[in-house]
Amino acid sequence: MSLSVRPPSVAGAFYSGTERGLRRQIEWCFTHPLGPGMVPKPVEGPLEELVALVCPHAGYMYSGPVAAHAYARLAQEGRPDVVVLLGPNHTGFGSSVAIYARGAWRTPLGQVEVEERVAEAIMKKAPIVADDVEAHAYEHSLEVQLPFLQYLYGGDFKIVPICMMFQDVRTSTEVGEAIAAAIRELGLNALVIASTDLTHYEPHEVAVRKDAEVIRAVEALDVPGLYRAVEELPVSMCGYGPTAAAMVAAKALGATRGELLKYATSGDITGDRHAVVGYATIAITR
Repeated sequence: MSLSVRPPSVAGAFYSGTERGLRRQIEWCFTHPLGPGMVPKPVEGPLEELVALVCPHAGYMYSGPVAAHAYARLAQEGRPDVVVLLGPNHTGFGSSVAIYARGAWRTPLGQVEVEERVAEAIMKKAPIVADDVEAHAYEHSLEVQLPFLQYLYGGDFKIVPICMMFQDVRTSTEVGEAIAAAIRELGLNALVIASTDLTHYEPHEVAVRKDAEVIRAVEALDVPGLYRAVEELPVSMCGYGPTAAAMVAAKALGATRGELLKYATSGDITGDRHAVVGYATIAITR
């Protein structure tokens, strides 16, 4: 049986469409004034403390330097064998919660295989999760994380992509618990990445104030607090469900805290602070 390969959907738009250009763009993200300041060299060995990351997913020219902080931290921590990618469904295609259960994903940096064992285990433990490639066909939130991972590790890791249209607390809890159970039962050296942007298209000062409440909740691993902030302020955070699922999974895997690595808005990049998007990278650790 031939391998089902998802081709890149946003190469040439959200990030460079050529291998050489993409490598240079990722290095630009790492060395940008809003980035970590240097191109990291990954240390060998399994992850010990780092359990999950929260990372933005706009075009690299906007959120890439902020996202680079997550991958610089990951490089310092070790090398995961499996990365579970959680993101929102922006397109409206496909199932309520859709997992890409087998095959591979391709970017200009090469191909990464899906870890079928984890995908199957998650589907068994969380009936709401469906094997559905349609939801992933044009979704950018997970795809934009892959080139950073490939830059660090080549193709020497596997992925489990999960796209969430339903983001209520019950769904997010079910998905997070299933992820943790699958990782634990299979004894895997794994990382969970939640892909989300924060406030959308509000003035810079408003975004900073609202996003601070979301960040506080994630740092405290306070899932109800995250939902309160999103609903009451409100915060137009596109991936609150994936973030909550990552928090649930991380806590079940022994995480005790979140740590803000970097926050900025698109206004910090472009200079236009009238209607910005907020970006944060957060490490969740044991």
